[in-house]
Amino acid sequence: MALNETHDPALQSWVASANTGSSDFSIQNLPFAVFRRSGKNEAFRGGVAIGDQVLDMAAVRDAQALGAEVQTQVEAAAQAQLNALMAMSPAQCSALRLALSRGLRLGSAQQAALQACLVPQSEVEYTVPARIGDYTDFYTSVHHATNVGKLFRPTNPLMENYKWVPIGYHGRASSIRISGVDFHRPNGQLKAPDVDPVLKPCNRLDYELEMGIYTGQGNHWGDAIAIEAAENHIFGLCLLNDWSARDVQAWEYQPLGPFLSKNFATSISPWIVTLEALAPYRTAFTRPAEDPQPLPYLSSQANREQGALDVQLTVAIQTPQMRAAGQPAAQITQTSYRHAYWTMAQLMAHHSVNGCDLQPGDLLGTGTLSGPTTSEAGALLEITEGGKKPLTLPNGETRTFLLDGDAVVFTGWCEKPGAARIGFGECRATVLPARQA
Repeated sequence: MALNETHDPALQSWVASANTGSSDFSIQNLPFAVFRRSGKNEAFRGGVAIGDQVLDMAAVRDAQALGAEVQTQVEAAAQAQLNALMAMSPAQCSALRLALSRGLRLGSAQQAALQACLVPQSEVEYTVPARIGDYTDFYTSVHHATNVGKLFRPTNPLMENYKWVPIGYHGRASSIRISGVDFHRPNGQLKAPDVDPVLKPCNRLDYELEMGIYTGQGNHWGDAIAIEAAENHIFGLCLLNDWSARDVQAWEYQPLGPFLSKNFATSISPWIVTLEALAPYRTAFTRPAEDPQPLPYLSSQANREQGALDVQLTVAIQTPQMRAAGQPAAQITQTSYRHAYWTMAQLMAHHSVNGCDLQPGDLLGTGTLSGPTTSEAGALLEITEGGKKPLTLPNGETRTFLLDGDAVVFTGWCEKPGAARIGFGECRATVLPARQA
């Protein structure tokens, strides 16, 4: 993705809250979501974030406020599911972004028309922004894979295939929920040593810090996506929490991998940040010289030069005690997506190399995005070394795994000198007590 006028860090919006320098939703961002006013019996429709406002794309459509040249894209962006927009070409999506940017800039002749289409974010609720036909979860952090592997195979933590193949499994799309939707602690089979398994609530509930990658244009069944074209098939990214029942997982995962330990809930942030918006934050993708280098179908010059993304990511926990005391969630992790062992383009190319057809709106999870140090670990399983070393929170409470009432909050953003801040908002959910097994 080349830089263009929409990335100019000097751009200012007539929506003053977008110009603070600390807003996730500057005019250089312009992410998409699906929303409606809270407490109103309204239809969900597409929106674009600008500062602390949502630009109601259904209202923009009705007013024809962005002009005939992009009216087709506006109509797709106004729908209750954004699959039609995701299915459009990168050129069409880029044209819509440019029209939005010009319309929301200071001095725009469209200010009056667009101002009437704004809704405060404080007054809205969100839903899953696309029809997610399929969800695949990958395992792209070598640091996470090594840390977890050490718990089970201290002398051989990484399986032989890890550095050759982007490892993934087929997840459950039906249990993906938007940020703010809480869920019950899952029940599952648990097996203690020397006794038969029992069905009961999991007691080793964990989060996994991930990003989600939305498929844009799909590919025909039987046709592989070449790595050189892979990013033309990516619409944008969100934050993703792959909740995990570690004790259920330990009993069920051999020989076919995760099942009930993963499919009970996956949380995603509401805003989709487009790949074009993230162009200033591309960075080189490199492998240690002593590691196997990617096979040709997973390698290209463009991927080596700018295949990685420097997205800062945090995890915070708010316990019931913190909430009662009016204390915010306490940050326990900060890391970056740039540490991933496999890039977005590699995931798309590998997923389709056997002829698998991806559809607009399909979601790929990156896997837990841990960095090289303990402070960059993306799951409690790593931080507490499988529950052996409890985490002490700032108020003195400890956790090995999550307890009922704990809220987990992810945030993500990009920031550097010479570029505007691009944020993802937050991904939040609270663990509710288990239902009776």
